[in-house]
Amino acid sequence: MKKKGRLLVVEDEKNLCLLYREELTKEGYKVTTVTDAETALKLIKKQPFDLIVTDIRMPAKNGIELITQIMALRKDIPIIINTAYQSYKHDFMTWAADAYIVKSASLDELKSKIKELLG
Repeated sequence: MKKKGRLLVVEDEKNLCLLYREELTKEGYKVTTVTDAETALKLIKKQPFDLIVTDIRMPAKNGIELITQIMALRKDIPIIINTAYQSYKHDFMTWAADAYIVKSASLDELKSKIKELLG
């Protein structure tokens, strides 16, 4: 199967990392998962990614800080915020992301948004 793109998923819950990697790999993406923002930034500096999915609430540096730093490095990478918290949607700092998805039992909305952003 032809690879559709390289995704970086930043999620502090290891079980969700496994789920996202498995589900998105089935969709044809090359998926890298990390559990913190610092590791994500190191990888972004070393490797090209086509899209980034990040949680907001994480230990140490949060997803909003991560988005700000990603944009300073590479403005061209689409970013999807994938969080359990609806409340951050009204924080103007999250508006820099290309999409804001509230986590649910189904990954359909996330998969659909990834497909849409990668064209």
